[in-house]
Amino acid sequence: MKGAPARAFPAAPAFPAAYAASGRRAVRVALAAAIGFYLFRYGLDNPVAATYALFAVVSLGGLSRIPGTGRQRAATMLRVLPVCWALVVIGTYLSVRTWSAVLGMLAVGFLLAFSAVGGPRPAGAAPGLQLLYMLPSFPPYDPDSLGDRLVGTTTGLVLLIMAEALFRPEPTPAPYEERAARGARIAAHFASTLAVPPYALADADREAAEQTGRGLRSLMVPEAERPAGPDVRARALAHTGLAVRTLLNRLSWLPAPPRTPEPEVTAVLRAVADLATATAGCLSGGSSPVRQYDALSTARAALVAMPAGTPGFPPAVLRGHAAVLEIADAALATAAAADRAVRGRHAEVEAPPERFWYTAVPLPVLWWHRLRGHAGRRSVLFQNAVRIALALTVARLVAGIDTLPHGFWATLATLSLTRTTLEATRRTVRLALTGTLAGALLTAAILTLVGTHTDVYAVLLPLWMLLAFTVGPVKGVGWAQGLFTVLVALVFAQLEPSTWQLAEVRLLDVFVGSTIGAVVGLLAWPRGAQSEMRRAAAELLRSAAEVVVATTSSVAGGAAAIVSAVPPGHRSLHHAVVLAESAYAQFQSEPTSLTGKGPSVDWQATLIAAHHTLWGSERLLTPPVPVPAPATARAVGALGERTAGRMLLVSAALDPGADTPSLSVPRVDPLFAEFNPEPVDASRQYYAVLGWLESLAADLARMSRGRPDSGTG
Repeated sequence: MKGAPARAFPAAPAFPAAYAASGRRAVRVALAAAIGFYLFRYGLDNPVAATYALFAVVSLGGLSRIPGTGRQRAATMLRVLPVCWALVVIGTYLSVRTWSAVLGMLAVGFLLAFSAVGGPRPAGAAPGLQLLYMLPSFPPYDPDSLGDRLVGTTTGLVLLIMAEALFRPEPTPAPYEERAARGARIAAHFASTLAVPPYALADADREAAEQTGRGLRSLMVPEAERPAGPDVRARALAHTGLAVRTLLNRLSWLPAPPRTPEPEVTAVLRAVADLATATAGCLSGGSSPVRQYDALSTARAALVAMPAGTPGFPPAVLRGHAAVLEIADAALATAAAADRAVRGRHAEVEAPPERFWYTAVPLPVLWWHRLRGHAGRRSVLFQNAVRIALALTVARLVAGIDTLPHGFWATLATLSLTRTTLEATRRTVRLALTGTLAGALLTAAILTLVGTHTDVYAVLLPLWMLLAFTVGPVKGVGWAQGLFTVLVALVFAQLEPSTWQLAEVRLLDVFVGSTIGAVVGLLAWPRGAQSEMRRAAAELLRSAAEVVVATTSSVAGGAAAIVSAVPPGHRSLHHAVVLAESAYAQFQSEPTSLTGKGPSVDWQATLIAAHHTLWGSERLLTPPVPVPAPATARAVGALGERTAGRMLLVSAALDPGADTPSLSVPRVDPLFAEFNPEPVDASRQYYAVLGWLESLAADLARMSRGRPDSGTG
């Protein structure tokens, strides 16, 4: 009607991003599985190869959670293809006897689960590889069919690799090198700003630094882009990220100078800006920042050579000098680490070998370091591997002794439903049994109505796979188990005549498998990382306290005393950091109902305190260490002991012993109230130590003011 307002139609709701992502993967899995299954089942009349083609796709495409884009997952699958062949061969030959199959399940189950120490990609592929080993470990025990099994497995995985690589490829997220380069460029801008009047950053700059540093944290980076491997480049890239975060933090909180800075100070800041710019270029594929590195080293040496204990340099100025030297050290470490991240063992920037010890170590030895570091009951990765290996072994033993029909399904249920805590396993089992019951009822109805008309099952199978692998990952374990129950029925109904009793067997197998998972979860570290996080953090603080005492004692004595390549306590603290970081990563993924009403702790502050301890100690013990005046030496030793004592106090509160008094995590009052913070004739080295200990005190205070124990940490 004329003059009437235009009618507004509501916009069509956008397709949820979670369903879009799982839908893309579902199409790839359904396409590869259907082609492989139908090729062998109906084209070549080879049901063995058909079964292995389908389940190879389901294992690495459905059960595995390999991180990254389709092309990145395809590259990972291509690398593990020989492992898949080996698992099928080993499973086939060990399955002929129950005892050999059980022992094989124990060994292979542990090794595959423990491969998570290699990073997110091995960890993501491990569940699918477990399934590929389990499939030939159950009837029929027919080593003569090994050729068909390998052909089916290879065909299915090749089809899946092609589907992942070619079907609607996703954009690749920014690599970690790009994130670090962006942080280095921001650091260069900050250093340039601080070198000119008014010699200060704006609040917006500090906010940008905080956001950029947060983006470099491992848990904020897509799994496929995390530098988590044991090789030189991955270690150096992780080192680069930590160094960039440290540099941004030091620049953000550089105190405003009480007067116009000396030329040596501004020269250092300009050299930091040049080196940070060159480091960003190196990370983006440019040349090594050797020239800029040497220039900053020269500027730093000139600032260190300035006389300190004179009236011309009051304490506030010396504090500023010490802070600028910290910035220079962080920039030098960033450049050296970035050069190694790009060029590996062929890096051109010379740096202290103790800081980059891994550069001179062969790759097998680096792998050995990583494996040995987690090969103990205090590692959550070791605990997870033991838990899943025991659960799978018990499931295989029960299936072999009781001749459980389709015992493979029971073991698969154990694998897919066992969680890292008893609480999580209990929740998962309840949902899984509900979903399986619903799926079994639907399966019984389909098998009763359709009967032996396999053409109907052949039409339904790819459509149901699309539904199952789209909805299951989004809606959760209950939906996933229910949809998968119907899926396996549609598969086995095409392999042999099936009745509604197949649904009954499926329900029984899931119940047996989930019960085994729950019982093993009750016996093997039922609290997962909830308790281990406390023990790991307490051990971290105990090791850090030892390093603090050793460092301040050495500085107080003018340490030429540190003659070893690695300062005392550093290896132990490095190991404690590795265990605590893995526990923290798992802690964030676990439910919180078992954490109780314990003290409120900021776990990330604990990890930051450990890194600050390591970096500060390395910096302060870099030769030559000047001999301090007696009053300064006494102050340094006393402050170090006080800081270490507070670390031990917090450690005892986190992980009390049998006779430790019940304590909450103490709120840390000012550590240095009764000490003269500005002794006569104090040097820049003293103020560097003071700044380091004050930063550790701030970490301890933030730790005790943290949030309650929760998945957000």
